[in-house]
Amino acid sequence: MDTDGGSSSETVQVRNKKFLLKHHINGLPKESDLHVTTETVVLKVPQGSNTVLVKVLYLSIEPYQYIRSRNIENPVVFSSYPPGSVITSYGVGRVLNSGHPGYKKGDLVWGTTGSEEYSLITEPETLFKIPDTDVPLSYYLGVLGMPGLTAYVGFYEFCAPKKGENVFISSAFGAVGQLVGQLAKLMGCYVVGSAGSKEKVDLLKNKLGFDDAFNYKEEKNLDAALKRYFPEGIDIFFDNVGGKIIDAVLLNMRLHGRIALCGMVSQYPLDDPEGIKNLMCIIYQRLRVEGFVVFDYFHLFPKFWDFMLPYIREGKIACVEDIAQGLDSCPAALEGLFTGRNHGKKVIIVSQE
Repeated sequence: MDTDGGSSSETVQVRNKKFLLKHHINGLPKESDLHVTTETVVLKVPQGSNTVLVKVLYLSIEPYQYIRSRNIENPVVFSSYPPGSVITSYGVGRVLNSGHPGYKKGDLVWGTTGSEEYSLITEPETLFKIPDTDVPLSYYLGVLGMPGLTAYVGFYEFCAPKKGENVFISSAFGAVGQLVGQLAKLMGCYVVGSAGSKEKVDLLKNKLGFDDAFNYKEEKNLDAALKRYFPEGIDIFFDNVGGKIIDAVLLNMRLHGRIALCGMVSQYPLDDPEGIKNLMCIIYQRLRVEGFVVFDYFHLFPKFWDFMLPYIREGKIACVEDIAQGLDSCPAALEGLFTGRNHGKKVIIVSQE
């Protein structure tokens, strides 16, 4: 066990700001559904426990936080947050006190934390030591974290890309989509993404290297739009959105195309999800359609870091972050994730030590 350096009788208590769920959310998330409060925390792990106390430096804002803020009657992957509870997050932090032999004071870690200034981790298996600090620590919430692994697994494991193939990405400016597009370009693919504003479209083309992009809000007919950008059809579709976009894509897939489904952000607020009409295309075009949950692939992180870090260091992969300051910004950040206000990976700076 590593302690904070004081004697066993010492207990230091400090204020601890927290991001809470007021009540289960109906419809899209609103700031009024959420709450930031301040309590106190003792900077010492319980005697004899294997818990780890972390000072949180950065927090991620994620779509799953909204999913868990709804009343989930039949949990499969996610269970609901109880009203009044701290919203969990992926966080980067520094270990202050540890009862676990694998962690000591001063270690930099990332993993599942509470959305709070100081977080007691009762399941240390959800933490990862940060192996390299020559890149921004916030990258472990995006390009080197769960979104990055999602892009890596979905694109390489399921889509099996080949040079010259045509790739379409929905929500292409999100934390996952922006990386899928860059990986596809490194493979020599033709890449088009959809996004929700002219600014995001411009960034996809001019900063992230996409061959083209379009604002789906300006397209009255998604089928016609896809035929315009992919006159010869789509080989790979990486979907983060679901709903109408899948129906349009199915009409434009090439023979033996592959579709990876990692999220359906358009469907999360709906009590009655939209149906899909063009499923026969899966048969006629001999498509491979596969959904996946990235939690199943966390064992691949070391391999993924070995793959990704050289690209980042060489400037071949860009990471667009949308950074806000302080826990008080969390309610607006979560609402903004579903109203298109975010511009890249949403990160909250909690402390700069």
